[in-house]
Amino acid sequence: MKLLEKNEAKCIACGRCEEICANAYFKQENREKSCIQISEKQGENKINVCNQCGVCIDICPVEALYRDKNDVVRVKKDICVGCFMCVGFCPEEAMRQHDDYIEPFKCIACGLCVRECPTEAIFIGNRETAAVLETIAETAVVEE
Repeated sequence: MKLLEKNEAKCIACGRCEEICANAYFKQENREKSCIQISEKQGENKINVCNQCGVCIDICPVEALYRDKNDVVRVKKDICVGCFMCVGFCPEEAMRQHDDYIEPFKCIACGLCVRECPTEAIFIGNRETAAVLETIAETAVVEE
């Protein structure tokens, strides 16, 4: 499964990923319209992006969410009714909404932000790679 992965320790919060995403998705350099969001919490940069878990697919009352051939969760804008239930129920808080649009939006792991990230804090991976990295991170915390 293709997804955007992250190494938050490398993130310098330059915002380039947010700008390139908003420009690619909405043709605007408005960070509020980015599928990836960078924030600071307790002195550390946090990268919020869809992990393609698919919880939103089960929540959608009109079946406007589906997995494409690469297992990426997508929105069928033509049948979406704009209820935003997927936004409210997303466990990662990675489904986005903006007052300018009647349907939600999310990361589709296109990789444009990856090419722009100066520190390689974000990269394209797959579900198997994500599981290995998570195990490594948990092991490092236990050893400290």
